[in-house]
Amino acid sequence: MADHTFPLLPQHGGTDSGPEPRWDFSTNANPLGACPAVLEAVWAADLTRYPDPHYVALRQALAAHHATDPACIVVGTGVSELILRLVRACPGPVLVLRPTFSEYARCARIEGRTVRAVTSPANFLQHQREQCSTHPQDHRGLGFLCWPNNPDGECCDLGFLVEAASHGPLVADLAYAPLCPRPMLDAIEAAASRAVRLYAPNKAFGLTGLRAGYAVTPYPWPELHECAASWPVGPDGVAFLQATIGAPALDWLEAARPVLTDWRRALATGLANLGCAVRESQASFLMAEVGEATTVAAALRRHGLRVRDCTSFGLPGWIRLRAAPPEPRAALLAALRTELRR
Repeated sequence: MADHTFPLLPQHGGTDSGPEPRWDFSTNANPLGACPAVLEAVWAADLTRYPDPHYVALRQALAAHHATDPACIVVGTGVSELILRLVRACPGPVLVLRPTFSEYARCARIEGRTVRAVTSPANFLQHQREQCSTHPQDHRGLGFLCWPNNPDGECCDLGFLVEAASHGPLVADLAYAPLCPRPMLDAIEAAASRAVRLYAPNKAFGLTGLRAGYAVTPYPWPELHECAASWPVGPDGVAFLQATIGAPALDWLEAARPVLTDWRRALATGLANLGCAVRESQASFLMAEVGEATTVAAALRRHGLRVRDCTSFGLPGWIRLRAAPPEPRAALLAALRTELRR
């Protein structure tokens, strides 16, 4: 019998085949939109040429930004593709802390791996210890932690992350960390120094349709380069990644963070005033308890609003929403007030 606990089809729950909504709250991309300096670099990319197949200059630039060896930089077609590559390179089970991003378990299933899903940091560490005591180092499998976590925004204790990385191998998915206050980003990068760190700058810089990301590994890992398809990132992705570590982009993001915080807090207050329980994150999104999430999400879609139904995360009463400026936020709260009364 097929195991439907971790489906093989993507379970991202936001985009759909219907007409584009007036307001999209389902995405975790920066609600300020695309960073102008990054967008300009992408538009200027020369798409008539192949990129360097080894991405030497790009990896050198990213390595300098992260103060590491270029051999520790792995470029990929977004974080999802890098997750699949990491699972392929690590024999053994895949360990996840639920609820979390579905791609970790999905990639494990694609590769025929066992998925061990736990719901507490203590159980996560216990499973790691068991693997350490019963399996050789190269067959211990791979643990995944998302910080802040998707969908609930949970920022696990940094001491737990340090310990999990010491047992390893561990992947710290930092897709949303750059949207957090700068001191938090610095702290998580230091705590995850012994883990593989995944970066998806398209979230923070508002270009999720551009598929380019990278990993920073704690030591050179040639297999991660060797098992990739040729040219996984095109010239536009190369230009994008290079631009995201430039001063104009980083200054723009620094100025954006307090705005995101204000918008997120305003949304949390509005939801609480409607009687919704709220789980707020430190990034650009939060969760609200609305009862029948699938029903409410479908009703909001009819209002021209798209939200993330969290049923696929095992949270059928919750929807995930990104922060938004006043006009779309007011439209959402008005529509949600109407639907919750029904």
